[in-house]
Amino acid sequence: MITDRLGGLAFGGDYNPEQWDERVWKEDDQLMREARVNLATVGVFSWALLEPEEGRYDFEWLDAHLDRLHANGVAVDLATPTASPPPWFTLAHPDAMPVTRDGTRLVHGSRDTYCISAPAYRAAARRIASALAERYGDHPAVALWHVHNEYVTLCWCDHTAAAFRVWLRAKYGSLDVLNETWGTAFWSQRYGSWEQVLPPRATQWHRNPGLLLDFSRFFSDEVVAAYSEQRDAIRAHSDRPVTTNMMLPGYQNIDLWALSREVDLVSIDFYPSAPGLDAAAEAAFTADRARSFAGGRPWLLMEQGTSTVYDRGRTLAKDPGEILRHSLSHIARGSEGALFFQWRQSKAGAEQWHSAMVPHAGPDSRVFAEVKETGAAVAALAELAGSTVTADVAVLHDSDAWWALNSDGLPSSDLDYHSSLSAAHRALWDAGLVADFAHPEADLGRYRLVLAPALYLLSDAGAENLRRYVEGGGTLLVQHFSGVVDDRAQARLGGYPVAPLREALGIRVVEYRPLRQDERITLSDGAHGTVWSESLWPEGAEVVATYTHGMLAGSPAITKNRCGKGTAWYLSTRLDGTDYGALVAELLDDAGVTPVLPGLPPGVEAVTRQAANGDRWHVVLNHRPDTVPLLARTHDLLTGQPVATLPPGGCAVLRERRSR
Repeated sequence: MITDRLGGLAFGGDYNPEQWDERVWKEDDQLMREARVNLATVGVFSWALLEPEEGRYDFEWLDAHLDRLHANGVAVDLATPTASPPPWFTLAHPDAMPVTRDGTRLVHGSRDTYCISAPAYRAAARRIASALAERYGDHPAVALWHVHNEYVTLCWCDHTAAAFRVWLRAKYGSLDVLNETWGTAFWSQRYGSWEQVLPPRATQWHRNPGLLLDFSRFFSDEVVAAYSEQRDAIRAHSDRPVTTNMMLPGYQNIDLWALSREVDLVSIDFYPSAPGLDAAAEAAFTADRARSFAGGRPWLLMEQGTSTVYDRGRTLAKDPGEILRHSLSHIARGSEGALFFQWRQSKAGAEQWHSAMVPHAGPDSRVFAEVKETGAAVAALAELAGSTVTADVAVLHDSDAWWALNSDGLPSSDLDYHSSLSAAHRALWDAGLVADFAHPEADLGRYRLVLAPALYLLSDAGAENLRRYVEGGGTLLVQHFSGVVDDRAQARLGGYPVAPLREALGIRVVEYRPLRQDERITLSDGAHGTVWSESLWPEGAEVVATYTHGMLAGSPAITKNRCGKGTAWYLSTRLDGTDYGALVAELLDDAGVTPVLPGLPPGVEAVTRQAANGDRWHVVLNHRPDTVPLLARTHDLLTGQPVATLPPGGCAVLRERRSR
């Protein structure tokens, strides 16, 4: 593990010394020691310096910085710079520039300007990765390799079209199978040759949903293949672990389950999209997904901002204490450290206003003071390295379901995949629980409760797996518009959802009735729904709540059904946040799930990490504006003292030794 090389958890961030001079480098050495930095990501955007012209490399400047960092006790996460091709590449290979859906070819001038399917780009990426690994594969500073940065740039060019056809041939074998799968008999879309198949570019109206789904699958596979090529080039010269930083939740058009299987260490970036308590909940959402993609193994928070909260066109500053709380939230949920973008705030360039560990104001600032506090806290938690986190509940996540829900022509444009996942996770977070994310076809037997908030697409295997889960004693909540298309994006016939899941739920949905914009309906239990409603018939299920007005007045809105040893619930509308939380709380009670530290008030987050020998650490974060008493006075790793209360915004890591 990377923590073995570091002697504890990782702390640091992206370091771009090429932006500065020797005077600043000397100050950086001193400030990194003050902040307890032990890992720096180097070279992410340095392609133009590393390879100033095609085939000619200049590594002397990087030699000096790696040697300097190593002498200063800072290990290096060495990046391949392939997210930002240099100007010479653009001029030499204009056909490798990305083309938008509407046919516009982009030019050099930003990062991520490349077509991942262009042969010239893939070859150049392999060459620079191999050259870096050959030179630095055994360098004592290098603890980790960092391929690329935040894949991916989508492209609809002719290179992409050619690669897409190769992928389709391998998947379907014949045009007859492809035509049947995509339903091309509709709108005279039947293909007579492979050359007629194009990516889903801009067109007159709705695009074929099967084409859209397969293009997303293809592009995800292209990314995984491009990453794997660089990883293999590195492994030919180095035994250090290899990763790439993933963006969550929906920035990347990638099956993150698939990409996570190819990395040695799952690593992610976190930039909240709302301030305050919402940011804290989003940190937990992001961290729980990362741990799940890692299969429960330790992972790494590769990037966060010291003062970066994106909120509807604005970049807000973090409140005092949030640098530490957001870092500890990720560590609590399994991260082997906390890194930032970037070490020193740039004085020029496109991200000069992106926050950093050392801001424009310099080290004599609130931000750097909090960075030092966070570095000291991370250093104090070295004994947590290698410990893991377990959960009793899960939220189902499937990239196919996400991509299919992005199809044109659905009955409502308000059916957003990631907001549905986020709402399900938020209800569990509000209840004081850690949640895993799981694929519908995965083994779910260890979970007492599973939430399925957005399974528009559900495979036969997934439906059967969910039925077996309930029969075996699990509690399942399936939400509206689920199980309605198969893995080809073809509609299920005979009522929804797909038969094995319909049998577990004991209901049959016969009609969808999307609600008018801003329409709000009341259920018989007093809850309120928005966006969606459904006409469903009980087939053995108990009716928990009904609709109270309109065509559906008196018909079921929420049901539950005993199936084998378990219970399957169905929710046919989107409940308001408070009402949804109340429903989830009822299910948690039925399933016998309680927080790891019961009795804490809302807004206090508690997560447990456990070592193989049975030792446990409870990370407790107070997001409230008042002091909160803990249930027992115990030792806090952060202060080295017993602690009985948490002040507003306070944090504690409580050690619990296994009896020996």
